[in-house]
Amino acid sequence: MPKDLAPCLWLLKLGALVNLYFLARTLALPSGQLDPHIVVPAQIFFVVSAWRCLFPNRYEGNVVLHATPLSSTFVTRTLATFAELAWIYQVSRVIRVFDLERVGWVELLSWLMIVQIVVSQLCVWGAILTDRVWLYFCEELGWLVIFVLSSIASAYLLATVEGLGHGRTLLWLNLGFAAVYLPWQVVNLWALRKRVRGARVTPRSLASGARRALFEYRPATDAESWGGFLGLSWMAGYWATLVPLWLSRVVDLAGK
Repeated sequence: MPKDLAPCLWLLKLGALVNLYFLARTLALPSGQLDPHIVVPAQIFFVVSAWRCLFPNRYEGNVVLHATPLSSTFVTRTLATFAELAWIYQVSRVIRVFDLERVGWVELLSWLMIVQIVVSQLCVWGAILTDRVWLYFCEELGWLVIFVLSSIASAYLLATVEGLGHGRTLLWLNLGFAAVYLPWQVVNLWALRKRVRGARVTPRSLASGARRALFEYRPATDAESWGGFLGLSWMAGYWATLVPLWLSRVVDLAGK
């Protein structure tokens, strides 16, 4: 792992082109074939991910590549809130669309995913505004729960429902992503737990936290400031490669 991530952070900007390409593809699709509940969330995600590739930010310590208000934690987190709500809504929508027999507990799991992503958003905002690291842990634990629920529902539908068509591939995509993400998240949670144990919490008002999130940014390129390998792999996979590709494929298959 290099100590200076400057080349990686600049290379990350290519992810903006990837996201804009996927966005353009969705805009070119025939409108009559589109389910807006699947396409619009993907479009929101692509726009926000392109922004994050151009103006990367790490909330803890307000670490940025560019010392500009466009990189501020408050702006980034506001955009990310919309993107993450849209992403998980899309995943839950796919599950409900292909729950052809309307199994009650599968529907419930799909809606619990949305409840959990809302809770995770509250946790991460709380962590940013109060500087309590344990709330980051709660947020990330919520993401683990979301993709466990998605995996259970997707696996059940694959095993029990016939005539899924392209839906079978979409549900396999859910499981494929979880197979990569869940082991990574276990390691991430372990690392976060260690940080929580060693963290020193300084009481901070919400107003003070908001001011810091808006106006404080610390330019840095060292690996430690960006979370090392876990931080770099998270940025690359989430903003620039794995997740945008997944959402693009979902749109492609859902329109057929």
